[in-house]
Amino acid sequence: MWIEPDWPAPPSIVALSTTRTGVAGFAGASEAPYGCFNLGDHVADHPAAVAENRDRLLASCGGLDRIAWLNQVHGTDIVRLEQRPNVVFAADASVTSEVGLGCGVLTADCVPVLFCRRDGSQVAAAHAGWRGLCAGVLANTVRAFNCPADELLAWIGPAISQANFEVGAEVYQAFQAEFRGPSSAEINSAFAPVVTKPGHYHADLYALAQAQLRGFGVGWVGGAKRCTFAESAQFYSFRRDGVTGRQLSLIYIKP
Repeated sequence: MWIEPDWPAPPSIVALSTTRTGVAGFAGASEAPYGCFNLGDHVADHPAAVAENRDRLLASCGGLDRIAWLNQVHGTDIVRLEQRPNVVFAADASVTSEVGLGCGVLTADCVPVLFCRRDGSQVAAAHAGWRGLCAGVLANTVRAFNCPADELLAWIGPAISQANFEVGAEVYQAFQAEFRGPSSAEINSAFAPVVTKPGHYHADLYALAQAQLRGFGVGWVGGAKRCTFAESAQFYSFRRDGVTGRQLSLIYIKP
């Protein structure tokens, strides 16, 4: 009932993106408008429901001891995780080499990216809304690994599609001025003008993330190409619903 990458990661790496439909044998404890498997504890869902959903996810993941939850702020900070008492870090990405410690990011339209080294010794998860993506959260995550970029694999999880993500000219201009990695032509190709609304664009966050990762020399880049906005039965979408839950993209090293 979750989505797993089809990528050349070693067997010790477990990676997945949850959906709003729960895990095997458990549909979820959250009620509308958060139904059913909301994992975000910051969206006004009942705390007991979120806690149960999180506990059921943890129990469903073999070899996972705990998940390091983040207070995501649409920034570019990365936290290096070690086995330590539970602390919620203010950051938008995490990286670890600890076995059984999950790196995870919550999303409801933003781009989640899961990373691992080809040898399975390190993993990371990054949350990239358009602001964080433009400012360099993925660049910082790549740099946080103790290896050249060509030794990394990166999988882009479910996010809002270009057809459903309308932005103003300021977003287009920000990417042209600040975004590092892709060429100006690559950036331009990810913004389709809205014919009926001058100065507005449909932005392809997936394509921008993919182009940047490849531009940095990441060895393998792929993704789910699933739209959180369009697939309402499967995913939460803030842009579609406003008040809604969050799905989790998670990666860890199992024993």
